[in-house]
Amino acid sequence: MPRFTRAELESYRDAEVPDLLGPDLKLLFVGINPGLWTAATRTHFAHPVNRFYPALLAAGIITEPISPSDGMTDADRDRLRARGIGITNIVRRATARASELSGDELRAGGAELEATVRRTSPKVVAIAGITAYRTAFGRRKAALGRQPEQLAGAELWIVPNPSGLNAHETVASLAEAYAAAARAAGVI
Repeated sequence: MPRFTRAELESYRDAEVPDLLGPDLKLLFVGINPGLWTAATRTHFAHPVNRFYPALLAAGIITEPISPSDGMTDADRDRLRARGIGITNIVRRATARASELSGDELRAGGAELEATVRRTSPKVVAIAGITAYRTAFGRRKAALGRQPEQLAGAELWIVPNPSGLNAHETVASLAEAYAAAARAAGVI
């Protein structure tokens, strides 16, 4: 696992991480925004204590472990794309914490996400972070799970954020939520 000094990580502030999108997109996972470790490794959900990939493995969404904190390999990316899985963010710029984002940034990112979904046509969009979703889309009373509305023609799910800061979630509870969206998308 790479080690970064605080100064090295800070040098990635405001950097962007490319979306992971393939031609046959079934399930698009959406983070809030890249963290500094994610920007440094150019791998979504890459912080060493983030539970995204362990939850995907536990859910059966992926069949081989991914070590994101090392940076995803091209083979890892190819396997995700081959399964119809994509990853993007509401806001593209990297910050140390999602709380650094303004409401205006989240709303602008929501509009950009809608355009991405319209362009890529996934069957299901799973946004990992209810508070960011509520702000980005003006849905103050939204709850976790499948949403009554669609997002640009895609079935919309709000799933728990896998960050280590979301301490009340476990790999098992995350896997359960992610598996429900993946079943709806036909990934599992």
